[in-house]
Amino acid sequence: MPSAISPKAAAAALVDYWSPRVIGELDDSYLKVAKVLGTFGWHSHDDEDELFLVLDGHLRIELETGAVELDPGELFVVPRGTRHNPVAAAECLILLIERKSTLHTGNQVTGRTRSIAQQLGGA
Repeated sequence: MPSAISPKAAAAALVDYWSPRVIGELDDSYLKVAKVLGTFGWHSHDDEDELFLVLDGHLRIELETGAVELDPGELFVVPRGTRHNPVAAAECLILLIERKSTLHTGNQVTGRTRSIAQQLGGA
């Protein structure tokens, strides 16, 4: 039987920061939640846009042209090819909508990089 999902509760249940978890699929996109704290790191996604929606807390998305400040209920779409650096001064819960082809850390491989298998709940 189908059941509703609470993105905020799913994000709050995560243990690791900056380690998104897929909670749903919509056509060729994943809906992901994450618990974030600190600075993620500069990166870009050459071929995909990325939507950030704040569920709880405050998120700053630094761009080369300035920064976007997001509070609960607010969203921002980072256009494809745009270098950005998400930053959370305090714990923040977010929902991401990304194409299934989007690499977690974009054009950078770092210690925060998570494979799709990891984001789907696998090893």
